[in-house]
Amino acid sequence: MTLGAHLAPRARSHIEQADVVFVAVSDPLVELWVQQMNRDVRSLQPLYREGKPRTDTYREMVDVMLAEVRAGSTVCGAFYGHPGVFAQAPHRAVAQARREGFDAVMEPGISAEDCLYADLGIDPGETGCQHYEASQLMFYQRRIDTSAYLVVWQPGVAGDRGYRRFSTPAAYRQVLVDLLAEDYPLDHECTVYEAATSPLQSPRIETLALRDLPAASLAAHSTLVLPPATPLRRNEALLARLALLDDAARRDETTTT
Repeated sequence: MTLGAHLAPRARSHIEQADVVFVAVSDPLVELWVQQMNRDVRSLQPLYREGKPRTDTYREMVDVMLAEVRAGSTVCGAFYGHPGVFAQAPHRAVAQARREGFDAVMEPGISAEDCLYADLGIDPGETGCQHYEASQLMFYQRRIDTSAYLVVWQPGVAGDRGYRRFSTPAAYRQVLVDLLAEDYPLDHECTVYEAATSPLQSPRIETLALRDLPAASLAAHSTLVLPPATPLRRNEALLARLALLDDAARRDETTTT
């Protein structure tokens, strides 16, 4: 995620020892950094194109990588952040390689989610944390728990039904706001977050009211974070059942001793 900082030793070893390294990162400086580790580094970024379905791009990424695998090369794919988080091509490439009898592994990496917890000071275990991709949240009926954090990924392309755009206009984001307003007040304080990709950068942490999201400047890698709007409610019936179990356990202990 961050240039020079977020690369585990085993992942670096895969990059250095591969015959071919395919790289898919949004920052050209990160791509240049990877090129210093291997003589044959090939960018997958040119496969993206405005108006072209991202599903086609992901399929082409898999095809390009698997072609080298079938030719007998040791292949490594280096992807932005965690290769398995919001990245379809790595999952599909690993699965296809295994179906064809090749050894394939995915090394975990530091994702934007990991950076988000650190930069925003959020502990997902405190009240809970739910994650949805913006368009998926809009396209399907999901149940939102307002007592937990809500993380909405890729609000900058919210409502893109054809998966062809790098961004959607404010009117599309207004539809997302209208959906969220069914559970949150329009003045609910939200955060637009972008992880830093260079040690010289600071993460983007911009606070705004939910109603102001359509007019906000959003990139494809922007994330929207909504803090809890309601307190946790005790489940008294379930707690009573657990209390009975505790009493029974204590009685058993007393009888045993």
